[in-house]
Amino acid sequence: MRDLLRKRSQLVHQHTANLQSIQNLLPRDLGHSLSANQIRHLSYEEINRLLPDADMALAVQATLAVMRTQEEVIALLERQVKAKIRLRPAFKLLLTVSGIGEILGLTIMLETGDIARFAKAGNDASYCRCVGSAHLSNGKRKGQGNTKNGNKYLAWAFIEAANFAVRYNPRIKRYYQRKRARTNGLIAIKTVAHKLARACFYILRDQVRFDVTKAFA
Repeated sequence: MRDLLRKRSQLVHQHTANLQSIQNLLPRDLGHSLSANQIRHLSYEEINRLLPDADMALAVQATLAVMRTQEEVIALLERQVKAKIRLRPAFKLLLTVSGIGEILGLTIMLETGDIARFAKAGNDASYCRCVGSAHLSNGKRKGQGNTKNGNKYLAWAFIEAANFAVRYNPRIKRYYQRKRARTNGLIAIKTVAHKLARACFYILRDQVRFDVTKAFA
C-alpha cells in the first residue's frame, strides 16, 4: 500500500509538471494565462480555436491527453488504497489538521510509522525534510548539510497539506501572507509545512486534536 501511494505521489508530480507546461505555453499566444481549473476543462476544439498555430495546438492537446490519463490512474490508485487500508486509531486525529485529508493522512501514517521513534518534534520535522540544512556561524551562512536526508514522501505530503491549508484556513492564510511579504512564496509555504509537521508530531504523540491557534500563534 505504501508503494501504491508512492506511485500516486510520483504521478501527481508529473501531472503538476504537465499542467505548468501548458500554463507556460498558452500566454505566448493568448497574451494571458488560464487557471489550472480552466485548463483541465479545455476541449480539443477550444484549443484549436485559442491557438491558430496547428503545431502549438497539438503540443497542448498531447500534454492535456497525458494529464487526463494520469488523473484516471491516480483515481484508480486512490480507490485501491482506500479499499484495502484504513487509518489506524492513533492516526485518525491527523484528519483534524487543516490541509490533511484521507490520502495525505494515509501517506503520513505509512511513511512515519511509530511516532515514538522520534525523541522531539524537531527530529520528526527534520525527517520530513521540513527543517533547513544551512550551517551558520555568527549569523553568516558557512555551508549546507545534506538536503536529501529524511523522507521525500513526507516532505511532499506536508507541502501538499500546506498548500491546501493556506487555501482553506483563514488563520493559516494570514500567517502565510505575512511570511511571503518578507520572503518568497516557496520559503513561505515550506514554513507552513514545517508548522504542520511539528503539529502532527504532538497530535500523534499526545493523541490530541489539531489546534490552529497553538500551531500558528
